[in-house]
Amino acid sequence: MDNAPLVIDVAGINKRFGDKHVVKDLALQVREGEIFGFLGPNGSGKTTSIRMLCGLLTPDSGRGTCLGLNVLTESAAIKRQVGYMTQKFSLWDDLSIGENLDFVARMFGMTDRKKVVDQALEELGLAGRRNQLAGTLSGGWKQRLSLAACLLHHPRLLLLDEPTAGVDPKARRDFWEEIHRLSAAGITVLVSTHYMDEAERCHRLAYIAYGTLMASGTAVEVVTGQHLHTWEITGTGLQGMGEALRALPGVDLVASFGATLHVSGKDRDALEATLKSRLRDTPLKMTAVPPSLEDAFIYLVQGSQDQFQG
Repeated sequence: MDNAPLVIDVAGINKRFGDKHVVKDLALQVREGEIFGFLGPNGSGKTTSIRMLCGLLTPDSGRGTCLGLNVLTESAAIKRQVGYMTQKFSLWDDLSIGENLDFVARMFGMTDRKKVVDQALEELGLAGRRNQLAGTLSGGWKQRLSLAACLLHHPRLLLLDEPTAGVDPKARRDFWEEIHRLSAAGITVLVSTHYMDEAERCHRLAYIAYGTLMASGTAVEVVTGQHLHTWEITGTGLQGMGEALRALPGVDLVASFGATLHVSGKDRDALEATLKSRLRDTPLKMTAVPPSLEDAFIYLVQGSQDQFQG
């Protein structure tokens, strides 16, 4: 995949809304057939970035291509080759599944609509629900319908904006199996998500916080790039310990994970000395563990500033 052609290749992409600089000098490269994860806190510019890549918004400045087409001047041509799945269900509740897909196919000007719709219904497991009104579907089935609509015109690139928000774990797992099937067929996928288990299913990742690209690479590269050392604190009496630890020397991050705390820092010796001193004469136990992807992302967002605050 490292030698596959670039489907997205942009640099210096900027977008402002009024006095808010929403996307700042975004640089991104995504290769053909790759599943590329796009992560970041709410309001960080992920959706705006996706809309610029698929031709729905024009960047204020920058350069680059999507599917070989100029993102500043050829947005209409880009839109015809991209499938874009929005965060919010955007089809028609009062039409059936089949009617929704037929309407989308008509908008794309397809002459063989019935064949295309029938194929999409079969491939996404929707054939048995063809006549069910979209408004009566659960979140997982709406998700499948949305994906089917995105795929009708056989796009080369899928842009999925938090596609699994609000669906159950089984529907999420089934959805990701479908994404990997599409990737194996050569379709490139850029997907934004808040779920760390989904991020780890991606071939590569980019983390954007409040308009700025903070880190990119494989999951291992992103974690390693933060140079964190992590200890897991377990035992009785953890309540309030997180706040007590945050202000101590060598502690850069404290995060709760169920009945444990992850305490991380860049200075291993200082952090270890602080924890040993603070936990002495307590029933708590400290164990060195590899930092997780979630540790890395919490650390990254902790060091970024929300431009809409203050």
